[in-house]
Amino acid sequence: MSKKALLILEDGSEYEGFVFGYPRSTSGEVVFSTGMVGYTESLTDPSYYGQILISTYPIIGNYGVTDSKLVKSYNPFESTKIQAKAFIIADYSPMFDHWNALQSLSDWMNKEKIPGIYGIDTRALTKHLREKGTMLGKIIVNDQDVDYYDPNTENLMDLVSIKEPQEYGQGSKTIGLLDCGCKTSILTNLSQRSVKVIRLPWNWDVSNEKFDGIVISSGPGDPQTCTDIISHVTKVLQKETPLMGICLGHQVIALASGAKTYKLKYGHRSQNQPVIQHDSKHCYVTSQNHGFAVNNDSLSDDWLPFFNNLNDKTNEGIIHKSGRAFSVQFHPEASPGPYDTTHLFDKFLGLLK
Repeated sequence: MSKKALLILEDGSEYEGFVFGYPRSTSGEVVFSTGMVGYTESLTDPSYYGQILISTYPIIGNYGVTDSKLVKSYNPFESTKIQAKAFIIADYSPMFDHWNALQSLSDWMNKEKIPGIYGIDTRALTKHLREKGTMLGKIIVNDQDVDYYDPNTENLMDLVSIKEPQEYGQGSKTIGLLDCGCKTSILTNLSQRSVKVIRLPWNWDVSNEKFDGIVISSGPGDPQTCTDIISHVTKVLQKETPLMGICLGHQVIALASGAKTYKLKYGHRSQNQPVIQHDSKHCYVTSQNHGFAVNNDSLSDDWLPFFNNLNDKTNEGIIHKSGRAFSVQFHPEASPGPYDTTHLFDKFLGLLK
């Protein structure tokens, strides 16, 4: 019989369930994702650092987890470890079946010392968060109480970024990639397009470097807390260097250009967010994972909205009037999710010519 566990939200709401994974108490910001698949990719995404992730899909674990050492074609690990503080699901499947699965989800989480709760009414919990907004929470196991933890008060980029430059791929063009919590798939999409990628710590002053182009990656937390990178990107924008931002990188570019960001009530975390491109009017289904957004009305005259969300009309991208710089709030590299917008990497590399 599994041990009981208790989820307590900061507004006093309580949800009782059972432990899977590692049996310990923890706390963080409670968020939900409506994606149907991709728990391996989501849990290892650095953008979930400091967060307790809820999956609204009712049955989780049925396809198990592979071994990162044996991955040859598709790599489901977006970093070297689980980044989320905990995982909340409705029903856990201890039996798994997939051609490359070598361990259960619970065994993997236990090795990584990450707790999970199943038996929670995730529909009711998600409806509560949609009504009240994202909030802090804590998971209590074995009556071991912990304090609430708000990840947005910290510089999370510094916790998830690399510490020294790293080099990937080969090519005649060199891309500087500012790692704000970069997903493996962003690196893959760039390096497989025959360019050299220099991955840099989040606070590296790229304004003093001579790259053919610069990409600012996705990552966790409130972009306004990271003044160093905003200052550096502001100087880059004064040059002619092609620039691309993804998710948090999008918000950083917006702030560097003088725009403003704000926190969404409960964010966008799913693999089916519809967006529309302003100039072409093409619609795309996108993968998203963010709690902050750019204020469209705060854009300067040099910048235009690039994409908007068709559900809530929030900004999903901006583009410089010259065309040499753009950013998107969604994830063109997907993983998990649809690959409808991977062509944006080609659009960026086209600017290098």
